[in-house]
Amino acid sequence: MKKELLFAFAAFFFMSLSAITGVYAGEEEEKIITLSKEKVDVSGDKKEDTVYIKGVYYEEGAAFLKEVFLEIAASDGKTYKAALSGGYEPQIQFEDLNRDAIKDMYIRIPTGGSGGLSNFYLYSLKDFKLSNLTVPTPLIINSQFENGYKASVSIQDTSQSFSFDLRDRGEEYERLGLYVNGKLSEPTELMVNPYSTLKITPVEGEKGLLGVQRISGAYNADTIAFVESFWLYEKGKWVLKNTKVMKMNPQSSNKN
Repeated sequence: MKKELLFAFAAFFFMSLSAITGVYAGEEEEKIITLSKEKVDVSGDKKEDTVYIKGVYYEEGAAFLKEVFLEIAASDGKTYKAALSGGYEPQIQFEDLNRDAIKDMYIRIPTGGSGGLSNFYLYSLKDFKLSNLTVPTPLIINSQFENGYKASVSIQDTSQSFSFDLRDRGEEYERLGLYVNGKLSEPTELMVNPYSTLKITPVEGEKGLLGVQRISGAYNADTIAFVESFWLYEKGKWVLKNTKVMKMNPQSSNKN
């Protein structure tokens, strides 16, 4: 009886060990792919560093990266890493956005979906210290539909207010039940997206960032306006320099 118990215990032990080994083998099978590799001096010592963007695909054959990394093999012989959000086809640019005479690493990772949104990152390796400089936060925009096929928008950051005449969309809004004979069915806010675009652009003669946010009405493709914001990095933070609001007509919004 003791011998039978011993054999049973041994069998259970080896089965458990096999299962654990299988788990680790599965983890090891996840391949880290090098998506880009560029030699740029990002530390400021006048020597090239090797900057990689690496990732792990969700599954074999998939386009979506469930993990993305910034990795720098620096000229001091050390490796510096930062974990980024998953997404599609990361892109990196090297520009001195914080104006310290050393190139920073600006990364965009599209997230997919109809909104065309992306995650954005800005890193510095000045003096071999990896720092997340962050990017400007999207503008805080309050909005609402009003009776008579109208809408109002206010930008909290600048105290600017705008109104939109949406009578050219009235028939569609009535069909959707948003309005009944020109009167709102219930209080309804517009849809304000975070940045669809945040790109490097000249601002007041310096390298800065241009952010674009979409304001939509009854659904995402019902674009009412785009709000542009212009930013410069000053004294360790992003400073808003200007904003622009552009109204879109229904024909234009349906193309976005």
